[in-house]
Amino acid sequence: MALDKAPWKVGVVGYGRLGQSLVSHLLAQGPELGLELVFVWNRDPGRMAGSVPSSLQLQDLAALGERHPDLVVEVAHPQIIHESGAQILRHANLLVGSPSALANQTTERQLLEASHRWNHAVFVARGALWGTEDISRLDAAGGLQSLRVTMATHPDGFRLLGPLASAHITGPRTVLYEGPVRGLCPFAPRNSNTMAAAALAAPSLGFDHVIGVLVADLSLTDLHVVDVELKGPPGPSGRSFAVHTHRENPAEPGAVTGSATVTAFWRSLLGCCQLPSRPGIHLC
Repeated sequence: MALDKAPWKVGVVGYGRLGQSLVSHLLAQGPELGLELVFVWNRDPGRMAGSVPSSLQLQDLAALGERHPDLVVEVAHPQIIHESGAQILRHANLLVGSPSALANQTTERQLLEASHRWNHAVFVARGALWGTEDISRLDAAGGLQSLRVTMATHPDGFRLLGPLASAHITGPRTVLYEGPVRGLCPFAPRNSNTMAAAALAAPSLGFDHVIGVLVADLSLTDLHVVDVELKGPPGPSGRSFAVHTHRENPAEPGAVTGSATVTAFWRSLLGCCQLPSRPGIHLC
């Protein structure tokens, strides 16, 4: 961002591990990058005590408009997007850190309507998804036939709901879910964001046809492992173009967010600040 322009005002919603990292980066590096942190909100305000200047603590999320943000960064929980995403777009562009929220078709529709009504963009962080641009280009060219994303980690790293919360771990490696990403997101909202980003990167397949696989692996105490497998349609020889990427992301035991994802999110924030604020949903 050019320094001769007025700084972009940024608000952060959520002060867990990822939110704390972003706030730290914004306070330390924001001014030289043309970014100004104008508020931090957390469902439990006490978590901000002693680490976020009181002048930056926002007590009521509904009052965020008073801080005049250009960009609001959500790194809290999909429920924030369900409940407040459309209202946030009335005041600012929105960077969604919980793309699993968009598996809910009502939420996606509300965000798109608000985006066009208020002329603000919905940016979605790619997070731990490797090869986002390649997937999008292949999809746009009509060369993507199937896309499968497998996420494996230790069971302590999962925050599961409904039937998945009571799933029985039957051995050292247990497949908890295999099927359309849309069916997984409501029951693993914090562990399906990479798969949701893949569904958004490949709109011809989308949430109903990108396959998500969630695996509990007792050996992965400090790793999140993401495998992305894609295929194109058969060519004249009958063979298909295929890619398989394998990503190992170090993580603290029991953590939902891997170390590399924290770094990737900061790059997404910087990237979306360089993009035009066009209505619609855009990966960054």
